[in-house]
Amino acid sequence: MKYLTELETTINDMVQKGRGVLAADESSPTIASRFNAIDVESTEENRRAWRSLLVTTAGLGNYISGIILFEETLGQHADDGNTIPAAAWAQKIVPGIKVDKGKIPLALSPGDLITQGLDGLAERLRGYKQQGARFAKWREVYAIDKQVPTRHGIEANAEMLARYAAVCQEEGLVPIVEPEVLMGGDHDIERHAKITEAVQHAVFDALLRHHVIPELMILKPNMVLPGKDCRRAEPNEVATATLKVLNRSVPAAVPSINFLSGGQSPEEATANLNALNQQAPDAPWHLSISYGRALQKTALQAWLGKAANVPTAQQALLKRARLNHLAMLGEYNDALENE
Repeated sequence: MKYLTELETTINDMVQKGRGVLAADESSPTIASRFNAIDVESTEENRRAWRSLLVTTAGLGNYISGIILFEETLGQHADDGNTIPAAAWAQKIVPGIKVDKGKIPLALSPGDLITQGLDGLAERLRGYKQQGARFAKWREVYAIDKQVPTRHGIEANAEMLARYAAVCQEEGLVPIVEPEVLMGGDHDIERHAKITEAVQHAVFDALLRHHVIPELMILKPNMVLPGKDCRRAEPNEVATATLKVLNRSVPAAVPSINFLSGGQSPEEATANLNALNQQAPDAPWHLSISYGRALQKTALQAWLGKAANVPTAQQALLKRARLNHLAMLGEYNDALENE
């Protein structure tokens, strides 16, 4: 493989005990919604200012090893004058890029979804790499209802993820593979586990067919949880169900499993991660994070779009990152939330 050494270096820089990935790759509609909640207009300058705040938080690199950026952000500059990717790497935070183009309905498969963006992907990756990106991320989503996801939907989405991951490795970028089984609905934790296991089996079957090297990728899955309209599960229950699925479906060769927060509150996401690491201290993979809202929410609420609030917002972000660092070590407890 042409870029084998480069891929190995990126994996080594990203997969480190006690460090995780910050997802700051919100699409334009998503970040507009997040900003609207704090009464901030989603202008290019406000988006730049927010993402500059993230990457220039002193000490963040102690807990965060990678950051997923949106395409717009790659060309923007932080307040210190560096490009945002360069500012991230100044703290040894590897910059990466979201490359999918969002989901649409899967043709002739009502209720199933599929993600766009494979056309021209290799060329786009080359451009992103020149701007400093060293890894990429692609998300496929699976809604749960009485009729979905179908076998066809599961297999079609797995094929997309595998094709994307193969192109990434061919071009020298580490792929983060994100199959997200959504939390929405009234399904119980057992149904979420069954669907998640089926999805992950299909994904790794497809990755094998497309010759993707498992040692040179990162998996970004959902935790196994009951639907939002079902009873809440305790952290140990979430950890037990999640580990059962992972042990059945994820090869030990995969170096890191970086969970998405998937609508959990910041506190829930941290407590559940902690339970996972306490239950499986000798897991073959790092059990880490690729959180977006669960890392950013308290900092956004402190920032409110005001330059004077940047130090307070950065402290809020740093605290959340540190608590998740402790959860990656199995050393978190909820009393730390009040310190």
